[in-house]
Amino acid sequence: MTQSPKRTVFLISDHTGITVQTIAKTLLSQFESVVFERVTLPFVDSPEKLRQACGRIDTQSAQSGLKPIVLSSLTDSRLRAQLRCCQGLVLDVFDAFIGALEKELSQPASRVVGRAHGAPDQAAGQRRIKALRFALRTEDGVQIEDYPRADLIVLGASRCGKTPVCLYLAMHNGLNVAQYSLNEDELAAGVLPGLLWPYRAKLCGLLVEPLQLAANREERRPGSGYASAGQCAKEIEAARALYTAEQIPFLDAKSMSVEEMAVRLLRCCKL
Repeated sequence: MTQSPKRTVFLISDHTGITVQTIAKTLLSQFESVVFERVTLPFVDSPEKLRQACGRIDTQSAQSGLKPIVLSSLTDSRLRAQLRCCQGLVLDVFDAFIGALEKELSQPASRVVGRAHGAPDQAAGQRRIKALRFALRTEDGVQIEDYPRADLIVLGASRCGKTPVCLYLAMHNGLNVAQYSLNEDELAAGVLPGLLWPYRAKLCGLLVEPLQLAANREERRPGSGYASAGQCAKEIEAARALYTAEQIPFLDAKSMSVEEMAVRLLRCCKL
């Protein structure tokens, strides 16, 4: 497949830009042959700030000879109208959906800046902070005395991606997620380590491609037997056999993002 010229994408928001970044990631992922350079411009909440943003868009258009793609989640109708005058392809999140919703619901949208993220929830924020601390404290089987407080315990071979998904679930879902690394001897034995038996109902296994595991391990211990493709393949198959024999639900996370792994783990464990 022929690769298209690199395209610049401006993500314009009058708040943090998280919403428009998420939408952009979903949309742009559908165009695999195109290289996108993303430029996020958050807190564009005044005519002067938008004038500066439009200047950057117009400059990019003139320099590249290609229309920049502009994805906007601006709520102020005057700013949105001003943005449409720039030399870019403007994709307005509110224009795409709000009008149809207003018609169906028979009432106007409030168009309040930052409403997508809701009012600050102090209790939820504290819960996420505590969950992050829990995930870090119980990393790789440390502090197993905290396991009774875990909502979920993720099992897997060393460096298979447990830490990122545990931290993601803590940060975004406020869950206490512990992890346990199955060492070579435990995998060779093919039975669940005794210290995990009391927590069987909380266990969920994680598998990755052997080559991905080897790449992860190579970063930690380059050139070692621990990082060899053969060793990694052996451990992944042993982990799969252990999960199956012990009837532990598991996720085969081939080429998954951390976000997808987190969602699928929750579904796998019915959380």
